[in-house]
Amino acid sequence: MPYTIRMNELTPTQRRTLKAAAHHLEPVVIIGDAGLTPAVLTEIDVHLKSHELIKIRVHGDERASRLTILGEISTTLDATLVQHIGKVLVMHRPKPAETGAKPAPTHKPKARNKQRRTKRSFQGR
Repeated sequence: MPYTIRMNELTPTQRRTLKAAAHHLEPVVIIGDAGLTPAVLTEIDVHLKSHELIKIRVHGDERASRLTILGEISTTLDATLVQHIGKVLVMHRPKPAETGAKPAPTHKPKARNKQRRTKRSFQGR
């Protein structure tokens, strides 16, 4: 069964931002000689739910088998390929919006102290 790789859903700006964010990440899932098993798919799904952006290392020398694994991950887990370099895949899947969740708190800058001290404030004491 041929798999399609979802790459065109990200704009070039989004892809660049995600690549930069993934640069320092270590692979969280390693696919060995047994290939893509249901347990490995479950583990990838768990990591995508919690992190949104993950690296996956695929052992094996054949590029065609890596592309098949990549396509299967993409279609099965509804994830988008960000980058594929050698044996490392960077996958992204945004977290689903939670129903009834509170909006994220916004950061409010601290109010500045209205009274400013002058440079020579110590001389008036």
